[in-house]
Amino acid sequence: MGMTQIKEQVDVCVVGAGHAGCEAALACARMGLETVIFTVNVDSIALMPCNPNIGGSSKGHLVREVDALGGEMGKIIDRTFIQSKMLNVSKGPAVHSLRAQADKAEYSRAMRKVLENQEHLTIKQAEVCELLTEDMEDDMEAGKPDGKKHRKKITGVKTFTGAVYECKAVVLCTGTYLKARCLCGEAITHTGPNGLQAANHLTDSLISLGIEMRRFKTGTPARMDKRSLDFSKMEEQFGDERVVPFSFSTNPEDVQIDQVSCWLTYTNGKTHEIIRGNLDRSPIYAGVIEGTGPRYCPSIEDKVVKFADKERHQVFIEPEGLHTNEMYVGGMSSSLPEDVQLAMYRTVPGLEHCKIVRNAYAIEYDCINPKQLYPTLEFKEIKGLFSGGQFNGSSGYEEAAAQGLVGGINAALSILGKKQMTIDRSEAYIGVLIDDLVTKDNFEPYRMMTSRAEYRLLLRQDNADLRLREKGYFAGLVPEELYRETLKKKAMIEEEVVRLKNLSVGASKPVQDFLLSKGSTALKTGTSMAELMCRPELSYEILAELDTDRKPLPKDVIEQVEIEIKYEGYIVRQLRQVHQFKKMEKKKIPHDLDYRDVKSLRLEARQKLMDYKPVSVGQASRISGVSPADISVLLVYLEQYQRNE
Repeated sequence: MGMTQIKEQVDVCVVGAGHAGCEAALACARMGLETVIFTVNVDSIALMPCNPNIGGSSKGHLVREVDALGGEMGKIIDRTFIQSKMLNVSKGPAVHSLRAQADKAEYSRAMRKVLENQEHLTIKQAEVCELLTEDMEDDMEAGKPDGKKHRKKITGVKTFTGAVYECKAVVLCTGTYLKARCLCGEAITHTGPNGLQAANHLTDSLISLGIEMRRFKTGTPARMDKRSLDFSKMEEQFGDERVVPFSFSTNPEDVQIDQVSCWLTYTNGKTHEIIRGNLDRSPIYAGVIEGTGPRYCPSIEDKVVKFADKERHQVFIEPEGLHTNEMYVGGMSSSLPEDVQLAMYRTVPGLEHCKIVRNAYAIEYDCINPKQLYPTLEFKEIKGLFSGGQFNGSSGYEEAAAQGLVGGINAALSILGKKQMTIDRSEAYIGVLIDDLVTKDNFEPYRMMTSRAEYRLLLRQDNADLRLREKGYFAGLVPEELYRETLKKKAMIEEEVVRLKNLSVGASKPVQDFLLSKGSTALKTGTSMAELMCRPELSYEILAELDTDRKPLPKDVIEQVEIEIKYEGYIVRQLRQVHQFKKMEKKKIPHDLDYRDVKSLRLEARQKLMDYKPVSVGQASRISGVSPADISVLLVYLEQYQRNE
């Protein structure tokens, strides 16, 4: 007797349960849509196959932004971190970034618990092998960024066992699992990270739909047995005395815990000699690896070859959790054979007798060329198909979570018949990340960095709630009460800035004595309290003595007031730049514009514009190969085009 095929109907299917998949699925379910999240292994939900930390330079910004929009990552790391540190505190507030070492197993467990108890969300251990689509009818669609028709639309997914899930949207968050293979010297295993099953069937379905695929690689270092390491030869690294939480809704008192130490040591000439002597056995240099690796997170082989003049490289020894002896060897990812790894690691001070629990390896996987996506992370050619994370050619847990959240929100909004959400470069690091992915040629895994954000003084991690809560609220992920609190905070900041600017301070003797006692110069004439605060040696707190009528304010409000006043000149300048940027973003390009008709465009620009199909003049201006002169030509053409409409 033949078996009946299983058929289910849901609203959204999320493929993959890593950091992107978790955020996408939670967003859809919280917006009231029946959502199923597929994973090849339920034990790999929110897995950290590489470094067990969240945040870091610029990545901390992304976590804060995910939190402000209503995502989960910040809340989970606040509950499961074992060491926390604010980076770059000696520099200005634009580059301050939070980084927390996670208890790897606890992080995964905590996120899984949230997913398991989320209404409208079902977890399913199954491999999705095929996307089901149908041709679109000829009617025009509302809400599509360029008004153009999709060729196809999503109708469902099919699993390896033959089950069919009919749905209205799919979010692809496959991470590093598609046709994955792990390389450790000559030993190659066809698995995903941590020896988990790879997903070998979906790529063919994507190619048959006309999706352009790429092959990227990333790597991870060895994990070592703590008992075999000598910490007396390393420098101890402590967490911050006062821990700052990632999530705006975490009570700061709840994160003041006893923290574990991390350790710092260095490679040396002997280490580099062993690596150079065995490069022919590295899959990267022997030509075995087809994929392109991340420039900003290179393997130790890459570091030794590319920075041949450097005598040593930093190596961070970090605990994987409180209930394991496994230690992560940060800064020494590798794909060299096991015997070379052991010899190389044992030249490092403190690792002379190390025992490797898990070998370092490189992993190769299929991903897409993200120029096929709109800034909403929907595929241009397939209605209802969204994607996020490493599948889009990025690297990092935080970049993944940010894209998963945006992809999930937009999948839900499209089903609900609402306008999809776009976040631009002037609004968030998430906007920079997505714009760079969909607009620029990325030939290696993309990593977020503060230097990529041209408006970084406005996009600080400390004001992510003020920037993005509103978007999260209108999307339906931020509760009314939380949104009202943010509006209240905004009003308090504005009121206090105005008060300080209008509060006069005379040049009386008590004032002069006070200033001199604080190492500040005396006043020649009266000034405002805000002017005094601009002096580097003075702060809001120090000036309390002169400002006796001030009302007590929350710490986070004071922090914003201080930054607004001290950096006002720079902030105003960036706001002017943003105004110009917004003007270009508002100039939309018609969906049916044929660039061959724009006669004065250079050939390269014409080809690039036809290839990328930008939605605005602003986006067109950021495509490599499109010059400012081409943009001028395009603007003139668009003006004539609109007159003739």
